[in-house]
Amino acid sequence: MPTPRRTTDYRVDPFDLRLFASVLELGTITAAAEAMSLSLAAASARLKGLEALVGARLLDRSKAGAAPTAAGRALARHAHRVLAELESLHVEMAGFGRGLRGTVRIACNTAAMSEALPPRLGPFLVRHPDIDLEIQELSSDAVLQALRQDAADVGVVADHVDTSGLQARPWLRDELVALLPLRRARVSAPRPLRFAQLLERPFVGLPAERGLSRFLLQQALRGGRVPHHRVRVDSFDAMARIVAAGVGVAVKPRSAASRWQDAGVRVVPLADAWARRHLLLCTSAAGAELPAVGLLTDALLDDLAAPGAAARRSQGR
Repeated sequence: MPTPRRTTDYRVDPFDLRLFASVLELGTITAAAEAMSLSLAAASARLKGLEALVGARLLDRSKAGAAPTAAGRALARHAHRVLAELESLHVEMAGFGRGLRGTVRIACNTAAMSEALPPRLGPFLVRHPDIDLEIQELSSDAVLQALRQDAADVGVVADHVDTSGLQARPWLRDELVALLPLRRARVSAPRPLRFAQLLERPFVGLPAERGLSRFLLQQALRGGRVPHHRVRVDSFDAMARIVAAGVGVAVKPRSAASRWQDAGVRVVPLADAWARRHLLLCTSAAGAELPAVGLLTDALLDDLAAPGAAARRSQGR
């Protein structure tokens, strides 16, 4: 029985991958050697070494040039991807080496993505031109999973989830409210409604994969119900326009709903306890040690302590 090749045997030199890719691009080993500042003998030796390393012939050599074998074509697919990733790695690391750049990965729920974060991230980015942000919207549970798997540096979640093992600090109030067509509200004052009462009506919602949609579906399923969505749209404002037309009802953060209070809709509190919650600002222990993460979380928390913070806190409701 042949001895299985160990993973550590596959030590492919990126230079050899570039040489191999150059042969395929230019059509001859001679042209590739010149492009890579190698002698023809040195280039040929490196290509033969690459073939020995992978255990297969990669090139059909002839007087007309060099063409990839089936194994060569397979290697080419991987080589292009690996070289592109290495180039990206070198560019990003060079930025860090020069002290130019840091990237903070933020994972957040729908309320944070659509309402709480945008007005606060602009000033932060202006103050810190050396820091970039990558933002992904997930359900609160998925945000915590991303933090625990080191796929995110900062997370913003609702306080109904288990944040054990993470650093979690209260940030903003996040009250969910119902949005009803004004002409069908039937009440002179916005009396609280239970979410179960809304399920008797057609819904206008966000796409099913959005964090708020998944959360509301979970609440409905607890009562053995599934919301009937007449339509799903990509933004809170689009939801409000359709609700105002009388199509159905919606659930959204109060900050997003209040903008439409006098535009053909009625904002009604939800009586369910889960509708009144806080957004938590979360980091893992490792993420909290990153300077850029510290700058961002301090800025978000300091924003609440600044003059006018009480008014801004109410915008998170």
